[in-house]
Amino acid sequence: MFELVPFGYRNNSAYDPFAFFDEFERNFTDRRRALAEFRTDIREKEDEYVLVADLPGFKKENIKICVEGGLLTISAERKSENEENEKKKGYTHIERSYGKYSRSFDISGIESENIKASYVDGVLRVSMPKIEKKVEAPQNIEIE
Repeated sequence: MFELVPFGYRNNSAYDPFAFFDEFERNFTDRRRALAEFRTDIREKEDEYVLVADLPGFKKENIKICVEGGLLTISAERKSENEENEKKKGYTHIERSYGKYSRSFDISGIESENIKASYVDGVLRVSMPKIEKKVEAPQNIEIE
């Protein structure tokens, strides 16, 4: 079990002058390397928007939701508490990612004070009620 590294990450001993370009393209197309984002779905209902975000492996206390300046920002942080211990335990390759993840969404037209969130089984669900549109009754204006 020498060189136990996932396929595609191996070093080839032959010199390839175009390897830089291949790696450059792979960084943009390989979704495993997209560390700064997480998947979200937003569904519109009659009276609210529902945002569902996949955040598997996060603890609830490491997820923060902030509303400021018309933006809803969801951030989550995963820490490696035993990075040195993992190296000492004989790991040859670690792919689990650690770091800070953040996404922001425009919430104009949302009642920000009534936003509710829940987190169950790695899925964050945020309910955002729409601002009620007041239908104004027609009025007649007298001409002076």
